[in-house]
Amino acid sequence: MLATAESCTGGLVGDTLTNVPGSSKWYLGGVVAYANALKIGLLGVTRETLRRSGAVSAQTAGEMARGVCDRLGADVGLAVSGLAGPGGGSLRKPVGLVYLAVFLAGKLRTKKCSLEGSRRAIKQAAAAEALSFCLGLARGDS
Repeated sequence: MLATAESCTGGLVGDTLTNVPGSSKWYLGGVVAYANALKIGLLGVTRETLRRSGAVSAQTAGEMARGVCDRLGADVGLAVSGLAGPGGGSLRKPVGLVYLAVFLAGKLRTKKCSLEGSRRAIKQAAAAEALSFCLGLARGDS
């Protein structure tokens, strides 16, 4: 069973998954945690991780993926955190920077993406990248 933890995609991953007929057989649901307080309270992301690495980081995405598995009782957790813009970016963390995380079979994998385009385009690309990453890992791709 799969569960999702989304930030910058705002539920787009869950929406895409639930457009598949029969998805209730393998998708439990998800948490959209845009605010850091929700990442902490609902997903178990630590304040230390947010302070040290920021909301847009591999560490935060990883804790989101583990946390959604723990909280929802899923076998697989998929998390997305990033900057969709148009504002909020910096030289260190530009708009379009997205981190994905999958927690599967007790192992955590993360992926960094650099996406371009409008806010909507970045959100859509992030959701597509997340689903592709998760599916590839579920199939045994490295």
